[in-house]
Amino acid sequence: HQDHVADMIADPSAPEVSRRIRADLAQVDLDLVERLMRGEGLAVQRDGHVEPADVLPWTYACSPEAVACRKEGLELLERGKVAAVMVAGGQGSRLGHDGPKGCVRATPLERKSLFRVFSEQVLALSRRTGRDIPWFIMTSRENDAPTRAFFESNGFFGLNASAVHFFVQGMFPSLSLDGKFLLSSEGGVFLNPDGHGGVFRALRISGCLDLMRDMGIEEIFTFQVDNPLVKVCDPLFIGLHHRRGAQISSKVVRKTSFDEKVGVIVKQGARTFLVEYSDMDDTLRYATAPDGTMLHWAGSIAVHVIDRVFAEHVASRDGALPYHRAVKTIRAMGPDASIVTVDGVKFETFIFDALPLARTSVTLEVLRAEEFAPIKNATGNDSLESSRALQVARHVSWLTSAGVRVADGVAVEISPLFAYDADDLMTKRSSLPDVISRDTYFG
Repeated sequence: HQDHVADMIADPSAPEVSRRIRADLAQVDLDLVERLMRGEGLAVQRDGHVEPADVLPWTYACSPEAVACRKEGLELLERGKVAAVMVAGGQGSRLGHDGPKGCVRATPLERKSLFRVFSEQVLALSRRTGRDIPWFIMTSRENDAPTRAFFESNGFFGLNASAVHFFVQGMFPSLSLDGKFLLSSEGGVFLNPDGHGGVFRALRISGCLDLMRDMGIEEIFTFQVDNPLVKVCDPLFIGLHHRRGAQISSKVVRKTSFDEKVGVIVKQGARTFLVEYSDMDDTLRYATAPDGTMLHWAGSIAVHVIDRVFAEHVASRDGALPYHRAVKTIRAMGPDASIVTVDGVKFETFIFDALPLARTSVTLEVLRAEEFAPIKNATGNDSLESSRALQVARHVSWLTSAGVRVADGVAVEISPLFAYDADDLMTKRSSLPDVISRDTYFG
């Protein structure tokens, strides 16, 4: 029932449209599309009673076991057993930036790009461990070329270029409500990114999973580009995950309210899984503990450590993630070649759907003030402004802990190359002033 596409492919008067459609269809798993159209392989809402996930509290970071985990994580990094993977396929259009989201200038004083923020973290850890940390960056078809060009024009921010690997996220066709392929305004098939869960398949198809195996990588640290407070390749988190033999582990923060729009990690029986905010009914969302506090508070910040062998399984067809179906408004090409707005179906996969596939997982709470300041909106909550304020607050708290007084209203920014975390800053106390009375950058 795709005659409209077949007719355009065969139309001798539009060879360029025919070429584009053929090229787009060559990327598409038509058998998978057919199964999804029949309703197979779709994510289904879980029925039955769910309980709060087993979460290690943020105070765990001060425990004796955490000391051993941190040491083991550092040893894994020093032995070259860890790779970082960043999901960075988005555009910055919602933030008023024409280009990759990672190019958005995110920091409060130096206005560093998100790409530079994370590059400096990877560089700082590479210097600390004495070896290059392999960094894999998932781009999209739309932003791959400008992302590569941005890194090249900035000299990879001091990183060894051979240790930075780019790979492109997969695309998936959107369909009309009656199951027909939609055509894009450029004349090809209308394709959309296949969701951040597509990182598994993209790593496999690009050959990056094979490369990791050849490198001897055992653990993969994954994060998304829009949160400048991510502690890239956190040794504590990596060591904890590895020591407990987990296949996929997650970081969470305590939700600020019942209605905060983040997914929540819960459990059902022996399996851990995540419920998206949009899929939560009121019974789950507003559930309270006996003391009246929020029951399901473990909000995901999209930071994971994943066992490489487990990632290979998820990337295979046998371990394939389910697709989420959503009806969206789409600007597409109509039958007369005009641009029309239609309701269409988009399919996406999400990393968190790997959780219930795991035999063992670990969930670790971290402090929001230390590790979560996402940039998603132009204004208001989770915006550039709110994120910059949170970045300043984190660095002020580090300095205060080190015995430095920061005057009210003063902004500070600390490069990872100066101090990776609060403990690292403490070792530099002798080089810090006792009082900071004006905006200051430590680089």
